[in-house]
Amino acid sequence: MSKTPFEKLVHERRSVRRFLDKPVPTEVVTACLEAARLAPSATNVQPWRFLVIDDPKVKDDFAREVFSGIYSQTKFAARAPVLVFLLARPTFVAGQIGRQVQGVAFHLIDLGIAGEHFVLAAQERGLGTCWIGWFNMRRARRFFKIPRAYKPAAIIALGYYERTEPREKKRKPLSEIAWHNSFPG
Repeated sequence: MSKTPFEKLVHERRSVRRFLDKPVPTEVVTACLEAARLAPSATNVQPWRFLVIDDPKVKDDFAREVFSGIYSQTKFAARAPVLVFLLARPTFVAGQIGRQVQGVAFHLIDLGIAGEHFVLAAQERGLGTCWIGWFNMRRARRFFKIPRAYKPAAIIALGYYERTEPREKKRKPLSEIAWHNSFPG
């Protein structure tokens, strides 16, 4: 059976760590942000906020701050033409009560859904992305003077990359991760 366009998109999407020195048009970034904006969220609170960093000087200064020291293994992201800093603005219900009653930080799930909408929209437009969680969150907050009501969550590196033949993804087989009607015993 042939793959649907969505299945092909998901199959081809991968984390990119080498970007071409080619700017990403603002309208393309905006289209990806629009895809993220349309994501679902717990009780429709839409806790996501996106800080787009595409000015080369600001991006370089920011990268020097957040990808240094123990975070230097992610400094490759500084070479991406665009960094998208994901922040959460959790509400009391989704942020506090959900975590206390259910033990789940729903705002982070919501951010993951919106961020994945963003990266899939980028892939569809021929751009590469890489989710980054390993960065100095305190310095990132300080760099942009972000108030405490906003929680730094991730950075997405975005840019064009040299297209190569997609390699096979190393993933566990479905039989190890999905079950029907009962938990394997």
